[in-house]
Amino acid sequence: MSETRVRTRRKVSAGLPVFPWDTIEAAKSRASQHPGGLIDLSVGTPVDPTPRLAREALAASADAHGYPQVWGTPALRTAVLEYMSSRWGAPELTEKSVLPVVGTKELVAALPSQLGLGADSTVVIPTCAYPTYRVGALLCGAQIQAADSPEEISGEPDLIWINSPANPSGRMLSLEQMRAWVEFARRTGAVLASDECYGEFSWDAEPISVLDTRVCDGEVTGLLSCMSLSKRSNMAGYRAGFVVGDPEITSELLAIRKHAGLMLPAPIAEAMRVALGDTADVTEQRERYQRRRAVLRPALEKAGFRIDDSQGSIYLWATRGEDCRATVDWLAERGILCSPGDFYVEGTSDHVRIGLTATDEQIVDAARRLSV
Repeated sequence: MSETRVRTRRKVSAGLPVFPWDTIEAAKSRASQHPGGLIDLSVGTPVDPTPRLAREALAASADAHGYPQVWGTPALRTAVLEYMSSRWGAPELTEKSVLPVVGTKELVAALPSQLGLGADSTVVIPTCAYPTYRVGALLCGAQIQAADSPEEISGEPDLIWINSPANPSGRMLSLEQMRAWVEFARRTGAVLASDECYGEFSWDAEPISVLDTRVCDGEVTGLLSCMSLSKRSNMAGYRAGFVVGDPEITSELLAIRKHAGLMLPAPIAEAMRVALGDTADVTEQRERYQRRRAVLRPALEKAGFRIDDSQGSIYLWATRGEDCRATVDWLAERGILCSPGDFYVEGTSDHVRIGLTATDEQIVDAARRLSV
C-alpha cells in the first residue's frame, strides 16, 4: 500500500487576527436567554426591505445566460458617473474611472495586493477602524501605520485609507480635513482611498466625498472613492459596490480583476443601476435610521452612557467608562448584543458600537430594557 503525503504549506489565515465576531459568542448566548429574546445590534446588516425597484430589476434580468463583464455594463457605468456627479459633486469623468466590485469589503481586503504592495510598503489606516483595512494590509505583508491626520504619519506611505462617516465611530471629516488628506497624498505620491459607504447617513455634519470638486479641485489623480449599495439601498445581500477615481488605477485594477474573474453578476448590475437612480427609497431609509437614533441615543444616555462622535453612519459609539467587554456583558444581561470597541482599535477600548440595525419595535424594546 503506497503512502501519500501533502507538503506542509503556509497557512495564510495564521497571520490574521481571530474573526472578531467569534469572540462574542458567549455574550450572544447570554443575551439570547433574555425573556424577551435577543436584540442584535452588533452587526451593521440592514433589516429593512430592499427597494422594490431594485428587486424588480433583478428579476427582470434573471435570464443571464452569458458571462457578465468584470467592468459591468455601459449603462451601469453611466449610472455610477451620474450618481457621483449629482449626489457627490464629482468632476466630469469618463467610464474608465469606474469599476464595479463584488461588495466593497472584497475591495478593501484586496486593494493593497492588487496595487502591488508588499513587505516594503506602508498602508495607513484610521486609529479606530473597520477591521478589514488592517486585514488587507496583512494579506500582502505590508507595514501598517494608524493615524487620524497627516501630521501623525511618518515617512511616505503607499496607500492611505480614510473613512467618513466612519465605522465604527460615526466620526465625519470636514472639508478642510478632506483637503488636508488630498494634499498630503499628492505630496507623498500615496494612493488615497476614501471609504464612503455610509455617506447617505449623516446627522450632525455634511457628508463629503473625496471626489467633491471642493476637495480635489477637479483632479482625481491618486484618488479613489469606494461606494456601496449595501447600506444605502439595503442591498447587502447583493454584494453591489463600486470604486471611482483615478482612471489609471481603476484600469489597472480592471486588468487584474479580469484575470481573477471578479465579475458582478448581470442581474445584480442591473439592480444596482436602477437603485442608483432611486432617491425616494434612500430618503425613506435615512428617516428610519434617524427615527431609531432619536429613540436609542437618549435611552443610552439616561442609562449612564456617553455618546462620542456619531455624527453619521448607522451606529452609536458609546461608553460607560469601563472596559468594553464589561459593557458588552452589561448589555447582554438585558438581551442586547453590541460589538466591543476592541474590534476596531489596537489594544483595549472603553467604547462599544451599538447599531441602529433593528426594527423600530426592537429599538423601542431595547430602549425600554435600558431603563429597567
